[in-house]
Amino acid sequence: MLVAAVLCLCAAAATAAVAGWTLSRPHSDDPVRQILRAVAPTQFAAAAMLATGGVVALAKPGTMAFLVLMVCVVGAVGTVAAGCWQNAKLVARAEAAEELARARSGVDGSAGCAGSCASCTLSCS
Repeated sequence: MLVAAVLCLCAAAATAAVAGWTLSRPHSDDPVRQILRAVAPTQFAAAAMLATGGVVALAKPGTMAFLVLMVCVVGAVGTVAAGCWQNAKLVARAEAAEELARARSGVDGSAGCAGSCASCTLSCS
């Protein structure tokens, strides 16, 4: 139990350090960096859960402490996974909207309006 508690505390420190480092980096237009930056708050929450599990396991070893430790670990992993999922959906949705806007305006070299000026309702200047 001591080993699991120490590993949990080390994982909490590492998770909090990665989240802090990510937040200290400047904003970027790269979607991957946007997702990583948006996940930082959930990483801090996961670090708090891991630290709580580690402290409980160190304070009172036993069956109940093991159960609390497992719940904290599963909760931390689930929190980070849900944060990644939600932020990836958000960035994917924003990129799809941007791509649609580019296709409609013809900015990317396409003709817009499905390539047919006869069916186009946009006013081209």
